[in-house]
Amino acid sequence: MKYHVYFDGYGHAKGAVSEKDLAEKYEGDPKLFLRAMCGVAPDGGIELTSGHVGTMNFESEKDLQEYLAGCGDEITGFYECDSDSRPYNF
Repeated sequence: MKYHVYFDGYGHAKGAVSEKDLAEKYEGDPKLFLRAMCGVAPDGGIELTSGHVGTMNFESEKDLQEYLAGCGDEITGFYECDSDSRPYNF
């Protein structure tokens, strides 16, 4: 099943909508979904948005939720010192 996933300006997945919901709520236009996620009015310019919407295919909604839950874990070890890495002093 196709999902449209909103990634913020830092590349973190922050929201998703199925293809069916995109058609119902956003007239099938990923740009309207992007504007809604960024808090920009539907008639506002796309240049006022940050981030992007990617189209991804998952077998089930459970797979999508697992993907969204795992996003951002790659930096947890560095900032929360779960491993031997330490922040640098510049």
